[in-house]
Amino acid sequence: MSRYQTILVAVDGSKNAEKAFVEAIELSKEHDAHLYIAYVVNEIEITYSAYAYSKLLAEEQAHVEKVLLEKVEYAKQQGIQKVQSITQIGHVKTVLTETIPEKYPLDLLVVGATGKGAIQRASVGSTASYVVNHAPCSVLVVK
Repeated sequence: MSRYQTILVAVDGSKNAEKAFVEAIELSKEHDAHLYIAYVVNEIEITYSAYAYSKLLAEEQAHVEKVLLEKVEYAKQQGIQKVQSITQIGHVKTVLTETIPEKYPLDLLVVGATGKGAIQRASVGSTASYVVNHAPCSVLVVK
């Protein structure tokens, strides 16, 4: 039996998240694992935006759906048979370590070392660091 049967990769459009996505694809192929691709819409960034919340949220959701569709298609082209996208709105750290793992059984969570939230990272700490310390499964941080 393979060590990793279910792998979650978090994507956000950042360079390190793209590297994490590529790594998760390779691990999924190697272990014949089910791959979950998650994009968490950061509720905090939308809440503090000058735009109307509902308009910004709708635009972000449309963008996320397009990104995830492309990621799922790419994963399938790479030979991943079991792939599923997950979209969540909320606090990225808790969605990755609590919300998603409560719904989906995970053996490995793959994240980029840094993501798009540079301002938040400076004030509240790294998402990757939080995930490493709070995830209910093994975590791979990709640089």
